[in-house]
Amino acid sequence: MRHGYLRVMKEYQTVIARLTRHVRDDEDALTDLLNERSRAGWSPSMMSQHGDRLTVIFERHTPSVEPPAAE
Repeated sequence: MRHGYLRVMKEYQTVIARLTRHVRDDEDALTDLLNERSRAGWSPSMMSQHGDRLTVIFERHTPSVEPPAAE
């Protein structure tokens, strides 16, 4: 009898934040966003900015149980 095994998978989440051109407000909003996602186990993996939009892609590792192979 073979048992299933854990395989690490990645989940991704994308957030698009609109910047306001008020530096202090934007800093606070971005800090809150990063802290909130960090508490839930997400880490930023990529960021890009185009105009007043900031795109942040977060990732986290989640274990997935593989079913046992058929014998």
